[in-house]
Amino acid sequence: MSYNAVDYFNIEELLSEEERLIMYSVREFVENEVIPIIGEHYLNATFPMELIPKMSELGLLGITLPTGYGGAGANYTSYGLAMMELERGDSAIRSFASVQNSLVIYPILNYCSEEQKKKWLPKLASGEAIGCFGLTEPDYGSNPSGMLTNAKKIDGGYLLNGAKMWITNGTLADVAVVWAKLDGVIQGFLVEKGTKGFSAPEMKGKLSLRASVTSELIFEDCEIPEDNLIDIKGLKGPLSCLTQARYGISWGAIGAAMAVYDSSVQYAKSRIQFGKPIASFQLVQEKLVWMLNEITKAQLIAYRLGRLKDEGKDRFQQTSLAKRNNVDMALTSCRVAREIHGANGILYEYHIMRHAANLESVKTYEGTDDIHTLILGEDITGIPAFE
Repeated sequence: MSYNAVDYFNIEELLSEEERLIMYSVREFVENEVIPIIGEHYLNATFPMELIPKMSELGLLGITLPTGYGGAGANYTSYGLAMMELERGDSAIRSFASVQNSLVIYPILNYCSEEQKKKWLPKLASGEAIGCFGLTEPDYGSNPSGMLTNAKKIDGGYLLNGAKMWITNGTLADVAVVWAKLDGVIQGFLVEKGTKGFSAPEMKGKLSLRASVTSELIFEDCEIPEDNLIDIKGLKGPLSCLTQARYGISWGAIGAAMAVYDSSVQYAKSRIQFGKPIASFQLVQEKLVWMLNEITKAQLIAYRLGRLKDEGKDRFQQTSLAKRNNVDMALTSCRVAREIHGANGILYEYHIMRHAANLESVKTYEGTDDIHTLILGEDITGIPAFE
């Protein structure tokens, strides 16, 4: 079945020529390169490494990175549109690009020395190097300030000890952006692959994001050179990176919802029951209208947030609202789509259950639904309710 893009309020008319070109290019890439192979990779729990050079050629690994460092130099709206199209293929593909752009390139560009920028940014943008982001720990997810990973100053650098968990791209990564406590204050470090005392075993047994590489990061007296210090202290560093990632997720989730909606419309028109297409039944039409309604609202939220980011006027609380709303919408859309597809909805060839399972993780990572609710609650009332 060919894909019919969902744009009920003609948002495309608001995009620049460059933004439309990026969206169309990524859409074509997903249609031709991702969707034909992603089902098997999901079943086999493997990441399609052959897509990395192709993603790089499209500029997807350094979308907003300035061209002087090898990036595409595009705006945040373009970045969001690209994430939307990538997740229409699979959350794992969007996650790979999201980590590279938002959680690795962003902190190196904004908080590292010029030497480190020149060393890593062109390689990351070209796909020659892969990065990962180490914040979550086995016992500290929503409360990163309680992290146990620690660093101490030694001659010529730092000694790192601890562990991180649920790290996308960890086993593949050539460089890890790792957050630890140095003298009780959260500090970032660049940890390079092959550093003595550093290992990144892959986590097995996932029933979600199966086409994504998820890892532990283990540090045992891991020596980090002085030059690999990330120049920002406190939670502001990692949280600023998470805001970038949450923005991409708010767009990405729309792509998953668009995929299952389009499949549902086409399936409802072709599936015959009681002598006519199930699309002719009121209850099925109500389900399709619900999905279209919610997707359209999510698109308008994401579009407006993108424009605010392009103007430098966005607030992290707005990103929380977008991530919270759009992922929840997408996950519910998958469940509604599964109902429309009936028993066929559980088959991987229809992609519904794959998207649904992936979105269960997307709803948790980069801030759970509850955490974003509390962020918004504090913004509304001025009263923090995290404890």
